Amino acid sequence: MTGEPQDDCLFCKIVAGRIPATVVRESGTTLAFRDMNPQAPTHILVIPKAHHPDAASLAAAEPGTAADVLREAGEIAGEEKLDSYRIVFNTGSGAGQTVFHAHAHLLGGRGMQWPPG
Repeated sequence: MTGEPQDDCLFCKIVAGRIPATVVRESGTTLAFRDMNPQAPTHILVIPKAHHPDAASLAAAEPGTAADVLREAGEIAGEEKLDSYRIVFNTGSGAGQTVFHAHAHLLGGRGMQWPPG
């Protein structure tokens, strides 16, 4: 069920404290931690604590929490002293989503080309 923790979800396990992560910020609705396979000098994942399979389902079910994810990403960018950064939501395996729990990638610390890969 959307919103409920999933036993087989990596990010739900991180939220529950069953898998360690390098947490950089936590709010009532979100958790942010460093990506284990960084694609930039700063690569932080910002996730809702509630399970939603992708950004669109999160926005439909909990628009306030979707806004919290974006707000937290901006706050973290400031804390990390990033003057330029990218926030990415991958939706679906064809777009590179590998963990089906909504999450934003905060990337910075290097030049970002357009269009991306």
